[in-house]
Amino acid sequence: MNSPVRAFSAVEGDPPFIHHGDGVHLVDEDENRAYDLVGSWGPLILGHSHPEVVEAVTEALSRGASFGAPTERELRMAELLVERVPGIDMVRLVSSGTEATMHALRLARGFTGRDVVVKLDGCYHGAHDTVLVAAGSGVATYAQPGSPGIVAPATVTAPFNDLAAVEAHLKAHDVAAVIVEPVPGNMGVIPPRPGYLEGLRHLCDEHGACLVFDEVMTGFRLAAGGAQEHFGVTADIVCMGKIVGGGLPLAAFGARREIMERLSPVGPVYQAGTLSGNPLAVAAGQKTLEILGRPGTYERLDTIGSGLEARLAPHIAQHGLSMSRVGTMITVFFRSRAPIDFDEVKTCDFEAFGRFHRAALEAGVYLPCSQYEAAFLPLALTDQDLDAIAQKLGAAMAAATVS
Repeated sequence: MNSPVRAFSAVEGDPPFIHHGDGVHLVDEDENRAYDLVGSWGPLILGHSHPEVVEAVTEALSRGASFGAPTERELRMAELLVERVPGIDMVRLVSSGTEATMHALRLARGFTGRDVVVKLDGCYHGAHDTVLVAAGSGVATYAQPGSPGIVAPATVTAPFNDLAAVEAHLKAHDVAAVIVEPVPGNMGVIPPRPGYLEGLRHLCDEHGACLVFDEVMTGFRLAAGGAQEHFGVTADIVCMGKIVGGGLPLAAFGARREIMERLSPVGPVYQAGTLSGNPLAVAAGQKTLEILGRPGTYERLDTIGSGLEARLAPHIAQHGLSMSRVGTMITVFFRSRAPIDFDEVKTCDFEAFGRFHRAALEAGVYLPCSQYEAAFLPLALTDQDLDAIAQKLGAAMAAATVS
């Protein structure tokens, strides 16, 4: 495994090796076909091999795969991101969500002159030392050797949806940044309570800390302007990934000019990357964002999300489970009430989830292989697809909960 989240450690069995993707389906090396509700863990909002994205990447490749020098395409991509994403004047392209959050936090420290970062339990911000603390997802099932002890005091944690705990940290420490997934997807989908994101914004303003939104998952999925637009809350620094690259390795972070001009080469906070702004990834991302910007796209996405939720609701009720959804991010929880934080997620019936996952895959639905992960729905799903998926998942719930 080149990434531990691909292993089936939490659900038993062996993962299928994928031969190709076809619209809303995956086909494995044994020619088994399944609805794909992972979507490469979020990037493939259009489905697999969208013809316009394939054409854009092919055209870019004909010019050259990488230059290590500026291109006009990078500039146009930056202009598009600044136009779409609230609160940012400048943007830096990188190659992964991990890079985006890592450099965003370094930038916040450089801008504020402070060291401490507040992160929320269960939010995953990539595989770097500052944020590998109570991080949900695969990190919840593995110990974390290898991170130097000297780093640990620079990160403090608080439960998600708990403003008082964040406020206590802001009063006790010189905090550079509060980093949060506006809708966590690495402990399953956990919606923010009403007023929570607004409260974080107020507390950061009051204490002079940067509010960092990790929109690697939510960016361009919940709305054209991401979670900031969806919830009406503007962060100081925004991290983007997954969808922004249209399925190729691309991510970004942006902020208002005052903050971004602390970044090299203009300012003293160093950041660099050989493949940053890679022309193939930029071409895929540009075309994906162009398609998402067409009239009616986000209305259709919301219809897909609400449609699957409505179809699953009778099965959820019948089997004593719960479900959370925001847009096209959705999780079935094996507990009777939808959790509001990481501690509650940890009380789910993980063995039953494993049975559910295995039954769903056998029926032809490829789900994230952990209770801690969100499923992602692509734009290409039809009503007939939703009917079929709900029927298959309902049967898998029955198989998982039988005593």
